[in-house]
Amino acid sequence: MPTAPLSPSALAALMMVTSGAAHAIVNAIFKSGGDKMAGRAMIDGSSACLVLPLAFFVPLPGAAWPWLAGSLATHLVYLLCLIRAFEAADMSAVYPVMRGSAPVIAAVGSVAVLGEPMTWAIGAGVLLVSLGTLLVALRNAPPLHALGWALLTGASIAAYTVIDASGVRAAPETLSYIAWNFMATGFGVGGFFAIRRGSAFFREARAQWRPGLAAGSLSIVSYGCALGAYRLGNVARLAGLRETSIVFGLVIAALFLHERVNRMRALGGAVIALGAGVLIVLGQ
Repeated sequence: MPTAPLSPSALAALMMVTSGAAHAIVNAIFKSGGDKMAGRAMIDGSSACLVLPLAFFVPLPGAAWPWLAGSLATHLVYLLCLIRAFEAADMSAVYPVMRGSAPVIAAVGSVAVLGEPMTWAIGAGVLLVSLGTLLVALRNAPPLHALGWALLTGASIAAYTVIDASGVRAAPETLSYIAWNFMATGFGVGGFFAIRRGSAFFREARAQWRPGLAAGSLSIVSYGCALGAYRLGNVARLAGLRETSIVFGLVIAALFLHERVNRMRALGGAVIALGAGVLIVLGQ
């Protein structure tokens, strides 16, 4: 018998979990590199170049232009804070803080700005994700200055989540907003970072262009899936689901970056997974 097609809600959830997995890999590649600002310039510049051909086949963003401008500004703040956080502490210490603080702020923003409903299941799932994040960060917490940068990163994630959810819904097509969003961030922020680093960018590009290109490709998968999902479903629920990236990030940090993941962090990852399960099963 033919299988029934996925509902928009289920498809959006699947896209968000995929987004979270890809996002964790991108950040592991970024963290393992040398010059962080040059690394972001390569990743975001690669993404922009890869989506550039789409600009000739999709309509202009139309009513989404103001949202794209806001997204560009917010992504600049996000990436500057992300660089500072990764320069200050291990990925396993700061990544859960930055990603786990974002869903609560995004949930409030989606209710206040987008007028979306907040059901008990969505609220419970988001709170479980955030509780899991606190458990992950509780033992062997990052230094205070690194914690500050991680929290600022989380706040900027929440801000661009609400902005981009509004923008992708205002655009004539999902692919239109995806293409122009990546080009704005890649050529705008990535170009700014490349200019800031000067000759160091070219040295890093020669040495690290392969992982930079791989991370740029995965960035399109990660945030492209997220933007497509925001057009289909509830932003608070989906923002919480994307933070399954913390679980993937902990596994990657332990297996590939050889960072220590203690029992408290493992417990936190399990609570995050439970929260994601609530959002998937009951948050529709």
